[in-house]
Amino acid sequence: MKNTMIGMLAETHIHTGCGRETGLVDLPVARESTTGYPVIFGSSLKGSFRACLEDEEKANQYFGEHDNAGNIIVSDARLLLLPVRSLSGHYKWITNPYILEMLKRDVKRSGMEVEFDIPEDIESGKAICGRTTDNTQLVLEEREFKVEVQELNGIIELLQQFITHEDTRKRLSQQLVVLNKEDFQWFAKYGLAVHARNVLKENKTSKNLWYEESLTPDTLLYTILFDRRNSLEEFIDFLNEECSYLQVGGNETIGQGWFSLKLIDGW
Repeated sequence: MKNTMIGMLAETHIHTGCGRETGLVDLPVARESTTGYPVIFGSSLKGSFRACLEDEEKANQYFGEHDNAGNIIVSDARLLLLPVRSLSGHYKWITNPYILEMLKRDVKRSGMEVEFDIPEDIESGKAICGRTTDNTQLVLEEREFKVEVQELNGIIELLQQFITHEDTRKRLSQQLVVLNKEDFQWFAKYGLAVHARNVLKENKTSKNLWYEESLTPDTLLYTILFDRRNSLEEFIDFLNEECSYLQVGGNETIGQGWFSLKLIDGW
């Protein structure tokens, strides 16, 4: 079964919802049930890829109709890098060892091979950076971390391949931070953007105020496309030529939901 991995870099805010909740945020983003990390489920992503195709026959062939599942399998889009505000400098891209472990497993599942070392035994309150810095403390949101410098070149070089824009790739070595799983989970739960949305009556008073959670620009995810019946190569050619950007999730009419795509055929 042929396959390809695709890096998805958010160019705008992204809201892929999971329905209403009764908490402070009325419309949260979809999350994995075990980790609480933001995720875009394959069913939503499959619909977005299908919407790129004007040829309905091709759309049905690739992604199915009625009882036909289609020729291309679309995995969930998993989180790789989460942008977090830093009070001690430019924002940082954070990740953790579990995410990197899952990436290594997904690379193998996709039929590719890549080797890189994953930082181990990261203590709570510690931030692993790949570049020497004069600062011994790093403030992310309102939380303070002790900086430790480690060799991250293998991870950086791998993650760069999931990003389309060259200038953006160059920033990764300066902004990548690896946290332990529990510290990262806090940011995944409480560190996303929340916007107030409103519907007004004719007299301009509020009719329906709600709060909506979204991923911020520069969030990096990835998905895998699997080929069931020799259609993937043709679809990849289409993506390369006509669909380098993909709209996913809600709020399309206010300019949200856009990803740039980076296709990876192998290492």
